[in-house]
Amino acid sequence: MGWFLPMKVARILKFGPPDVILNTNAARPEPASGQVLVRVKAAGVGPWDALIREGKSVIPQPLPLTLGSDLAGVVEAVGSGISDFKAGDEVYGVTNEQFTGAYAEYALASAKMLGPKPRALSFVEAASAPVVSVTAWQMLFDYARVVAEQTVLIHGAAGNVGAYAVQMARQAGLHVVAAVRSRDAEYVRALGADEIVNYETMRFEDVLNPVDAVLDTVGGEIRERSFRILKPDGVLVSVVSPIAEGSAERYGVRAVFFLVEVTTSRLNTISGLFDSGNLVSDVGTVLPLAEARVAHEMLGGAAHRRGKIVLEVAA
Repeated sequence: MGWFLPMKVARILKFGPPDVILNTNAARPEPASGQVLVRVKAAGVGPWDALIREGKSVIPQPLPLTLGSDLAGVVEAVGSGISDFKAGDEVYGVTNEQFTGAYAEYALASAKMLGPKPRALSFVEAASAPVVSVTAWQMLFDYARVVAEQTVLIHGAAGNVGAYAVQMARQAGLHVVAAVRSRDAEYVRALGADEIVNYETMRFEDVLNPVDAVLDTVGGEIRERSFRILKPDGVLVSVVSPIAEGSAERYGVRAVFFLVEVTTSRLNTISGLFDSGNLVSDVGTVLPLAEARVAHEMLGGAAHRRGKIVLEVAA
């Protein structure tokens, strides 16, 4: 009769600005077939959470809902058909395909979107990683299909996705060009960037030789200008928004927009990179669950540390 057990959650009853987020209690859920109940230690906060809160998600989101997708914690119980996880396992990953439910003391997660937590990471660090690290992996290897000695230009290289992309590209033997503000140049160089373009003072297409791939985490006119810097048959991969038909074809290149797909297999690959020391996380501001509203104000532009915002749910 677990449904009598209360838990703290941060949820919304209507779409809107950060002040629609309510700290309240809800019944602890029980896992159905294919699901894992996770005792949440930490939950990552990302821009997709803000889109859901604002009612702008591309995925239908019925109200009320508990926000949050990225999580790390300990398995409390498993539903039927689950053999890869058991109570007591430390895990990280994403809740479900709706990207909801993680801002809570207990969260249901699809087993196919979880993996064992990297041993090298704390729960807070692990909660910061799933969506952004898998996004970077898919950009490089599933969609750009880069190979060693090619050149990749990464827009937003100091951001949460970009920083992982820089590290992964370096590990893959690529020549890495990072487009950043001047204040972030040393940071991305330390991550492995070979070449820095300061987009505040120069136009990348005026100073770079053609590249094999462009990873776009910025969008807008920067993305449109990027088609000109690609080699023939090069590829631009974006996670910002769908790309207008014909934009790539007129330059004789490919263009891909995709939504991230977090899977156990991809998480296991990324865990190996963390545990071998070939990948490092970058946690920014850490707040308690009760300050989810403040975290979303930071997503909207309020001051915070560089790196992923994380809610620490339990010590």
